[in-house]
Amino acid sequence: MSKRVGLIVNPIAGMGGRVGLKGTDGVDAVERARALGAVPASSDRASVTVGLLAGRSGDELTILTPPGAMGEQVCRSLGLDPVVIGPQTIDVTGAEDTRIAARAIIDAGVDLLLFAGGDGTARDLYEAVGTGPPVLGIPTGVKMHSSVYATNPRAAGDLAVRFLSSDYQLCRESEVMDIDEKAFREGRVSARLYGYLNVPYHRSLVQGLKTGSGFGGAGELTGIAADITERMTGGALWILGPGTTTRAIAERLGEKKTLLGVDLYSRGEAVSLDASEQDLLRHLDGQPARIVVTPIGGQGYLFGRGNQQLSPRVIRRVGKENIVVVATTWKLTGLDGEPLLVDSGDADLDRELAGYLRVVTGYHQESVQRVS
Repeated sequence: MSKRVGLIVNPIAGMGGRVGLKGTDGVDAVERARALGAVPASSDRASVTVGLLAGRSGDELTILTPPGAMGEQVCRSLGLDPVVIGPQTIDVTGAEDTRIAARAIIDAGVDLLLFAGGDGTARDLYEAVGTGPPVLGIPTGVKMHSSVYATNPRAAGDLAVRFLSSDYQLCRESEVMDIDEKAFREGRVSARLYGYLNVPYHRSLVQGLKTGSGFGGAGELTGIAADITERMTGGALWILGPGTTTRAIAERLGEKKTLLGVDLYSRGEAVSLDASEQDLLRHLDGQPARIVVTPIGGQGYLFGRGNQQLSPRVIRRVGKENIVVVATTWKLTGLDGEPLLVDSGDADLDRELAGYLRVVTGYHQESVQRVS
């Protein structure tokens, strides 16, 4: 039986991640990201999902999508002939274009609406369609606190195929969250629940809702910080990812740490704060290094959510064996048995990072966790 799928791509989603801007909400942020050398990646990630979906659906699939960079280009690059519908934009798109396109696609009738973007795009979809038709996010943004996204673009394709081919279509109302990007860039998190989208659900294919650090665990944070600072000897560079857990390490050193940024240290002193991908690569040239990351609460991501500065190039330069994961037992328990996740944007690297690793949970204390 023929299936109709809508596709909306936010072509600028995620551009600010690797250059350290933590988002691209607003024209000024987009222009600044481009000036810093940011390259759009949303279409490439959407292509993974659509290619997988089209490859498994054959001639029974009809895709409805806006013109140009909002979806048509992705489809045609894969040799598909979509039904083009929605606002006639070419290069510059905004929130209203997304909302208009979503309403047009829903009015035309689809079994599932896919969208590629971040939390801002999810807000636009909610404002346009509410909790009516099934909607699934392809993660291409920076922060993505919402629980409306597949765990990665390939998972989005897998879930879309399962959903469209099944007579029993399980959906749940999933949270659309977003934060104030201006405050976020200043190191403050101001999150808000905007509403819910009706999302196809499979536990291992849909990401959880981002949660806070929780209460308790102060002793564990102190122990983690003591453990890691003992290792920070010699001439190796140490890269600390975002989060309160890694901030405790810098505080023990008596150094500053950007809560939501990636920072670089050497011999116990800060070398580069709120570093971009290029900053890290420049410092890493010929230098041994370690990366310290903590999983995102409620989601479990080590790479690919809020720390895109730690790009595949940076990770490969440092080496898998030099990645140190730290987390309180509270944070690990909050994952409810689900594995840690990686979504670096490089499928080969993600496979290399999969398996089992040790997580520092206190002073000379470790836990073995699975990475998927």
